[in-house]
Amino acid sequence: MDFGRLITAMVTPFNDQGEIHWEETARLIDYLIVEQKSETLVVSGTTGESPTLSDSEKVQLFEFTVKHAAGRCKIIAGTGSNNTAHSIHLTQEAERVGADGVLLVVPYYNKPSQEGMFKHFEAIAASTKLPVMLYNVPGRTVASLTAATTLRLAQIPNIIATKECASLEHVTLIAADAPEHFRVYTGDDASGLPALAVGAHGIVSVASHVIGAEMKTMIDSFVGGDPLQAAKIHQKLFPIFKGLFECPQPLPNPVAVKYALTMRGLNVGSVRLPLIAPTEEEQVYIRGLFN
Repeated sequence: MDFGRLITAMVTPFNDQGEIHWEETARLIDYLIVEQKSETLVVSGTTGESPTLSDSEKVQLFEFTVKHAAGRCKIIAGTGSNNTAHSIHLTQEAERVGADGVLLVVPYYNKPSQEGMFKHFEAIAASTKLPVMLYNVPGRTVASLTAATTLRLAQIPNIIATKECASLEHVTLIAADAPEHFRVYTGDDASGLPALAVGAHGIVSVASHVIGAEMKTMIDSFVGGDPLQAAKIHQKLFPIFKGLFECPQPLPNPVAVKYALTMRGLNVGSVRLPLIAPTEEEQVYIRGLFN
């Protein structure tokens, strides 16, 4: 399965009552595919506010997105959790409704050992025929999947990729020794081009909601043999990469990018508690990123 080089971790649109806004979800899917050049969408990841979505909402989102995308891009369902049996259940539901793959985050809070993490991912992969993308994000999970454990997991046939938010060192070590079928993605927009330079295949992005077309040009320039042009684009986009998370103090994702989408005329709504909408000062800062 080829998920391409630019993957968008899609926000979940909500209406004024805090329910999923299905009409706006359809508009967002079209916009990300057509205008922002997304080759794959991740549905119900942390950018999609997965901690506050019920299982029923998640499965409805998987099914709705698959049907609306209608083969125009791939759909990866966020089915990972810190409960192996629960992750297996959601993964099998994602397979049932036609998702193209699943994203499995490193178990958070319960801090398993490396062997525990290996067995967790191994069990979920064995429960499905879908391709699996691992997701290592120690800033959110505390526990970190080592490069060595990732490479062990890469030997499992349907574990075909990892989304790395640990370090460029991790990206380098995994890319250097991974089997041919296994792809490394960075989940850090600001490290996108450097990650490509050390062996990453692509980017699982938040900023691609609003600057995806430019990011696609950056990636294509690098892959096409013009690293200087890619660097110029990276330098131009870098303030947005950083600003969507720093704003001007650290702001939890997806607060800033949801506000940025409303600036583009997409009525994706606000965020669910415990996240809150950006303050007036933060809104001014976000608007300034695009002026």
